[in-house]
Amino acid sequence: MTAVSEEPKGEHRFPVAIATALAIVLQVVLPTNLAFHPSFLLPGLEGLLLVGLVVANPRRINRASVFLRGGSVGLIALISLANAWSTAKLIKSLVDGSAGNNASLLLSRGASIYLTNILVFALWYWEWDRGGPVARAHGERPYPDFLFPQTTQPSLAPPGWTPTFFDYLYVSFTNAAAFSPTDTMPLSRWSKMLMLLQSAMALLTVAFVIARAINILK
Repeated sequence: MTAVSEEPKGEHRFPVAIATALAIVLQVVLPTNLAFHPSFLLPGLEGLLLVGLVVANPRRINRASVFLRGGSVGLIALISLANAWSTAKLIKSLVDGSAGNNASLLLSRGASIYLTNILVFALWYWEWDRGGPVARAHGERPYPDFLFPQTTQPSLAPPGWTPTFFDYLYVSFTNAAAFSPTDTMPLSRWSKMLMLLQSAMALLTVAFVIARAINILK
């Protein structure tokens, strides 16, 4: 009788690594007046942490390690700090009139910060829901922090379905676009606070940038 091999647990590293690398690149291409100084410091630290995480666990994220989890959380925190700094600097420049009169350039900078906002909050949701990707893979925590449609309607998903990074990226995108949850509801206090913070940052960025761009075009 042929033994059926069990499907390996844990998500693939590749999608998360690509999203993280894109968030770092978006920081690098921002002008120096919007970057945390010295401008190479945070992207450099983030790049080193990303390389370290990929080398330590290159294929599937299924190995429990305090150091790997700490490195992952630290990496996301650094990206969050850099993007929050850039958001504050952009809004300040719009308020005091130092942002310039190039509408296209202003929109591209706002779009870069807005996209980074989506990526970094997707990483936070992915990292903390039910204890993180490793804990989800091993079913260590029974209660979710986000209520996905597949969990309310089990017949619409395969048995044992668990969300992956793309699901959290979708949650982050819709929250940033609608400024509120859509089909996935936050359950825990921390998930509600994170979604509130993301919506506020996205709303401020969009409102100030678009208002200034329209004023320039007039």
